[in-house]
Amino acid sequence: MKVRKKYVCQQCGFESVKWLGKCPECESWNSMVEEVSLEEKNSPSAEIRKPKLLSEITYSEEERIKTNLDELDRVLGGGIVPGSLVLLGGDPGIGKSTLMLQMAGQLAAVGRIVLYVTGEESEKQVKMRAERLGVDRGKLYIAAENNVEAVESHVRELMPDVVILDSVQTTYLPALESPPGSVSQVREVTHRLMKLSKETGTAVFIIGHVTKEGSIAGPRTLEHMVDCVLYFEGERYQSYRVIRAVKNRFGSTNEIGLFEMRETGLVEVKAPSQFLLTGRQKNAPGSAVVCTMEGTRPLLVEVQALTCPTGFNLPRRQTSGIDYNRAVLLIAVLEKKLGLNLLQEDVYINVAGGIKLSEPAVDLAVATAVVSSFSNRPVREAVIIGEIGLGGEIRSVSYAEKRVNEAEKLGFKQVIIPRDNLKDLKTGSSIEVIGVKELKEAIEMALD
Repeated sequence: MKVRKKYVCQQCGFESVKWLGKCPECESWNSMVEEVSLEEKNSPSAEIRKPKLLSEITYSEEERIKTNLDELDRVLGGGIVPGSLVLLGGDPGIGKSTLMLQMAGQLAAVGRIVLYVTGEESEKQVKMRAERLGVDRGKLYIAAENNVEAVESHVRELMPDVVILDSVQTTYLPALESPPGSVSQVREVTHRLMKLSKETGTAVFIIGHVTKEGSIAGPRTLEHMVDCVLYFEGERYQSYRVIRAVKNRFGSTNEIGLFEMRETGLVEVKAPSQFLLTGRQKNAPGSAVVCTMEGTRPLLVEVQALTCPTGFNLPRRQTSGIDYNRAVLLIAVLEKKLGLNLLQEDVYINVAGGIKLSEPAVDLAVATAVVSSFSNRPVREAVIIGEIGLGGEIRSVSYAEKRVNEAEKLGFKQVIIPRDNLKDLKTGSSIEVIGVKELKEAIEMALD
């Protein structure tokens, strides 16, 4: 085994044998970090596997391991794939360890063997948290260990179905001189765990810290090495938590799972639309309801807007939950097509509940909320869906029928959608569907 030192750019991954003040690839300053890696000599006794025909490889959906947490299974793509390596990141105190311990308890309760390796807490601390969460059944093993070689030994001895490592930044490889959490340690530890999961067929979950920018700490290659990258998000002072996948080799990256943090742990939110609309004021100017799609799940969300006269030459635009540039574009369309004088108005846009909306189908609801606040006219009790073009036209959206059904399920009597989507709807629905073609027409139909 040979130790090799090199310098790697944290921004683009450029490698150099010597330290450079400026990366020649991405031209960023002071981004070169020393990295120590291990080179293993080829062993003549290493097993060489012969290639197989794709038609000879068998696979069934039943092989996935159900966590009995439907929201987590949805994000994972239907359950845990044996032999997969999953990375979970999130802000400190958001509930990553709580989620993993609850998942471990659910798996152990149905007869699965689970190994929970903690590098930040003692065994007694984990036991105290497990009692609070009601996790005390089945074959759930706890190991307070930081040495990745010791973790490998435990896995090969117990042969568990699932291993949880909390966290990868506290685990180290003794052969490396760098401290735990360094670039070289995180990379080598993840590589060893990836090799272990593929050899034993054990699913491995590793918890990772995040930086100030919200990305997972460590080299960028860390996210390329794992099979699935999950982010656990939410405001610390609010009860809801959202888990989403930004990379998933075994499922969609568009799904989200919604949890509520309580004293007894995380509780799944079975009716997320109803939960997100809790506390909404009816007939309040500047408030509109839109149905957005998160993967295959429709969600009803409240969009709020507030306009007020500005005291500066340059009016302020501030958004929370939607893209700032998209909001500025919609305000420009309102000024051009409807003749609204928003140059003398500060405009604030917020998505209630902290949900982030990225699809263009929320354009019409955002524009309606802004016009409603500006004119001080309330929005009618309807769900508003549609994409706005620069010409003021209302463009069609995807999954129109699912959105309408979700609005009907929540008790809404009307839904405003693009006229081109009317042909996609089945007849027989009790909710009134209003098709619109132009922005001016849509605003007139939406305002009460």
